Amino acid sequence: MSHTSVTDYSKIRLIGFDADDTLWRNSVYFVQAEKRLADLLSPWLSAETLHSRLVATETDNMPWYGYGVMAYTLSLIETAARESHYEIPAKDIERILEIGKWMLGHPVELYDGVLQILPVLEQHYPLVIVTKGDMLDQERKLRKSGLMPYFHHIEIVSEKNEDNYRDLLTRLKVRPEEFLMVGNSLKSDIAPVLAVGGQAVHIITDDIWEYERSDKPALPYREISRIDELLPILGLPGD
Repeated sequence: MSHTSVTDYSKIRLIGFDADDTLWRNSVYFVQAEKRLADLLSPWLSAETLHSRLVATETDNMPWYGYGVMAYTLSLIETAARESHYEIPAKDIERILEIGKWMLGHPVELYDGVLQILPVLEQHYPLVIVTKGDMLDQERKLRKSGLMPYFHHIEIVSEKNEDNYRDLLTRLKVRPEEFLMVGNSLKSDIAPVLAVGGQAVHIITDDIWEYERSDKPALPYREISRIDELLPILGLPGD
């Protein structure tokens, strides 16, 4: 399948955005939750060992629980039980549940530039959010973000893969070469979009979940370090 030149955005008719760690901070709360779990499990194992065991548990549970805070909380409990040799007190299990509730209730912290670029982009393109995770949690964050008025479509999926992107574009009546996806994950936001013939802009970040780490795709795409760098790429004025 041919791929449109990465510098040619003249055909773009629709722009999609990832949500977590693209529009707002998210991974930082998972890091903080893991630190709190490490404190609870310090009698049994080190924080470094806990991290590798927790990642393995999350990966094993992905086909069963999917993504999001509730799935993560179940993995926290499972890891705590197993790594404590099932000795962890019931009161500490309750504390882990409270960690999950804390994660669900945290404020939505937008990245710098988001509120500056969306009003500009909205004047030129229809915008959509394409995100994965628990629907209730994602809907809650979307409402709290205040960003919903900028988007004419919200797509919450269990996984971001080629089939799901194709289905989305078919339903929205947009050809792949007319679609630009913006996100922080090479695995979920960039590679599958390029594979179906779309275009992508990768926001480079150090805060990337192990499960989302991926080699760079061979097809061309743009890289930026801040979301407000998107405007000049599209030939639009910024502040």
